[in-house]
Amino acid sequence: MAVQGEIVDKAAAMVAGPIASVDWLVIAPVVLPIIGGAVLLLIRHSIRWHAVLALVVLVVMVGANGLLLQRVLATGPVSMTMGSWLPPFGISFTADVLGAAFSLTASLVAFVCCAYSLRDIDATGRRYGFYPFLMLMMAGVSGAFLTGDMFNLYVWFEVFLISSFGLLILGSDKAQIDGATKYAILNLVGTTLFLIATGYLYGTFGTLNMADLATRAGQIGTAAPLMTLATLYLLAFGMKAAAFPLNFWLPASYHTPPVITGALFGGLLTKVGVYALLRTLVMIFAAERLVLAGLIGWVAVATMLIGALGALAQSDIRRIAGFLVISGVGIMLAGIALGSNGGLSGAIFYALHSMLALSALYLLGGLMRQRGGSFSLHSLSGLYGASPFLAALAFIISLAVAGLPPGSGLWPKVMLVRASLDSGAWQIAAAILVSGFLATVALGRVFILAFWREAPGDKASSDKTAAAGPMSASGCSALVVLVAAMLAMGVLPEPFIRLSTAAASGLLDASAYVQAVFPAGSGS
Repeated sequence: MAVQGEIVDKAAAMVAGPIASVDWLVIAPVVLPIIGGAVLLLIRHSIRWHAVLALVVLVVMVGANGLLLQRVLATGPVSMTMGSWLPPFGISFTADVLGAAFSLTASLVAFVCCAYSLRDIDATGRRYGFYPFLMLMMAGVSGAFLTGDMFNLYVWFEVFLISSFGLLILGSDKAQIDGATKYAILNLVGTTLFLIATGYLYGTFGTLNMADLATRAGQIGTAAPLMTLATLYLLAFGMKAAAFPLNFWLPASYHTPPVITGALFGGLLTKVGVYALLRTLVMIFAAERLVLAGLIGWVAVATMLIGALGALAQSDIRRIAGFLVISGVGIMLAGIALGSNGGLSGAIFYALHSMLALSALYLLGGLMRQRGGSFSLHSLSGLYGASPFLAALAFIISLAVAGLPPGSGLWPKVMLVRASLDSGAWQIAAAILVSGFLATVALGRVFILAFWREAPGDKASSDKTAAAGPMSASGCSALVVLVAAMLAMGVLPEPFIRLSTAAASGLLDASAYVQAVFPAGSGS
């Protein structure tokens, strides 16, 4: 009855009060790729224009996301509610520092990957819709980062999952179909759990607006099954983030499509799952996260170590990258387990770094294949002599992924280790250090075998999948952009630390987020 009374009050306020101010910048990163994808479908027979149009759309997306982040840092969270319905009835898009920073980094990665694809995607891939799928996937990813509604988050998950299925099977190789099947089954299970939890959430609160939920969850106490809801979301989003023990689908699928698709998936998709965990467990179910902290911590430790050990056991560069994606997810989960401002700041900083670094690692594998003719360490050799420039890029990327200076991965790991020790979570600190050491060994092995090992006189090998040749200029340029961004994060970390700290503070104290959605007098 109390919930019904509040709904009536809000409906009255909706009719009587003015509609909240509209800020179109909040939805620009979602609308732009939707329009771009629609135009690409309209000119589906003019495939020579697909890459150009996609690049233009992604450049504008990067600009829009940059302006959005600048706006949020200057004035606080901004919100826009669809139609003439005040929240919580209308679908709200709300951008805070966390969502805007994730969306900006994702659009930058997508732009770089699109530039790399100029050579990597042939006419057949363009004809069967690589670029429309890319646009649709970016609409889903941006929508997930910027939505302020739990059911709308589910919708955007579906959007990028559908498009990712299309990207994964593009080419129709047997290995791709096998990988897509494993990818689809577990992700569909996770999506089903997400939908069940969301229905349960609505039945409990009578609202799905995130700002409204953040306010109500702290007031309802033990009168609702909040622990059940938090556990369901932990399981659903843990599956999508590839956390232990439900991470086997990622290394079984991410190496099967073209390397550009692996770079997009490894850099972006698992981070959407991590973002959803941050938003639900930290901002909405804060008390329940505290109870689950021990479980999340041990899951983080297992994910870190299994990912690093898996990378050490592989000989295919794409499989190594896939296991390092898993290890990185564990490091981000460690910050959620700690729950302190320092731990969350480190996790957010690491997520931004991981988007860049893991995408760069996949693209590096693609360039190594172009130059050396294979993804396999059994076949690759002599790349330092063949291309010192590629060796330099590989060295910097390896340092960044392993968390060594001057790479971008050092500072978030320092922040997380310090936060772990401050909280007495020595096992998390030890796992971060050990997983970093194992990742260093795995990547050092790649460098020694592929770059320093002398090339044999006879390069013919049954493991080789393509003839060795020159690297694409677009691919090298794309990788240079990512390496420059990682070096900037590693050499000048202060702005990124402040950004991550502001994002973490916004999660721990959601009052500004709530105020953006329910301004004074709106009937919140």
